[in-house]
Amino acid sequence: MPVYEYIARSVSGEETTGTIDLPSVEAVREHLRKNRLMVVRVRERQKKKRGGRVPTRDIVVFTRQFATMINAGLPLVQSLDILAQQTENKVLADVTRQVLYDVESGNTLADALDKHRNAFTALYVNMVAAGEAGGILDTILLRLATFLEKNDAIIRKVKGAMIYPAVIFAVAAIAVIVLLVFVIPTFQQMFEEANIALPFMTRFVIFLSDTLQSYWWAFLGGMVLTAFLIRRYYATDSGKLVIDRLLLKTPVLGDLLRKSAVSRFTRTLGTLLSSGVSILDGLEITARTAGNRVIHDAVMESRGSIAGGETVAGPLEKSQVFPPMVTSMIAVGEATGGLDEMLTKIADFYDDEVDAAVSALLSLMEPVMIVLLGTVVGGMIVAMYLPIFDMVNAVQG
Repeated sequence: MPVYEYIARSVSGEETTGTIDLPSVEAVREHLRKNRLMVVRVRERQKKKRGGRVPTRDIVVFTRQFATMINAGLPLVQSLDILAQQTENKVLADVTRQVLYDVESGNTLADALDKHRNAFTALYVNMVAAGEAGGILDTILLRLATFLEKNDAIIRKVKGAMIYPAVIFAVAAIAVIVLLVFVIPTFQQMFEEANIALPFMTRFVIFLSDTLQSYWWAFLGGMVLTAFLIRRYYATDSGKLVIDRLLLKTPVLGDLLRKSAVSRFTRTLGTLLSSGVSILDGLEITARTAGNRVIHDAVMESRGSIAGGETVAGPLEKSQVFPPMVTSMIAVGEATGGLDEMLTKIADFYDDEVDAAVSALLSLMEPVMIVLLGTVVGGMIVAMYLPIFDMVNAVQG
């Protein structure tokens, strides 16, 4: 019996997800209705595909080539066949062949793509469905490629800003470990042979060296356990909310994360709305792709507001996550009927803001890292040379 995955909402509006073993999709829908749940989506669980996720860059190239062929008048099946033959990524080529088979079997392109979430996101599938329904598949695919490129650029900028401090911290940690394990013991032996009284600073560094050499396994185990516990905590709803809220409140880094989240939210929702996806579906997809639980909750509250006949901007403003300028422009867009265009303008503005935030973060981190590294390593070296100065003064005296 097939296994089906479902997303449904309770009478109170709370979203639930799960899996169930039943003969068909209709049987699943009937079962959920009997349990007073409103069905959002039901689909058969797919077996895991070989090779994992497909890189965004490969999806962008695939989408642009696909759009070009459809725009040139090539039939859908022939376009997919050509893409399957010329795509260099083996996983994507395999996925394309399966999509081609499903389309030839009578499925829509969107339904065929929906079976391969390792390559095509919910946003991608919904936009393709809107393009098929409106007869503008080539236009939607070009719009998708542009969106994916800009979204990927934002993600790479944020990740790039994180790499620099991570590398500096790693180098600092290695330098400290080398000093404690290999250099400090040499000084310690020399001081023991000289039989002199050591300053507190020197005794503390020697204590750290002895502790690391004797209990290195405890340090390593503690770091692994801490990382594991944080990861487990982040996997829970409450943990994700707490950590994401703390990240947004972090000086400089929080500003960067907030601006990148605003850019991603506005561009995603604007692209979906301009492609013909409904506002309710667009908000739900955008919330799932937000990447931050605080943003997700704010967007879902906005979705509930729309479903109740209110505006999008109101709940976003109440959440205090989005800057006043963003909520004001969204309110204007709603009032004038040009919400998709307004969202795109906000996204373009915040793309530049992300660039400025990345530059500010790197400019701040560089001197901080240098001072930190200099203080730690320099302090250890000074601690080791203090007794030597005392020995020299004693000899001269």
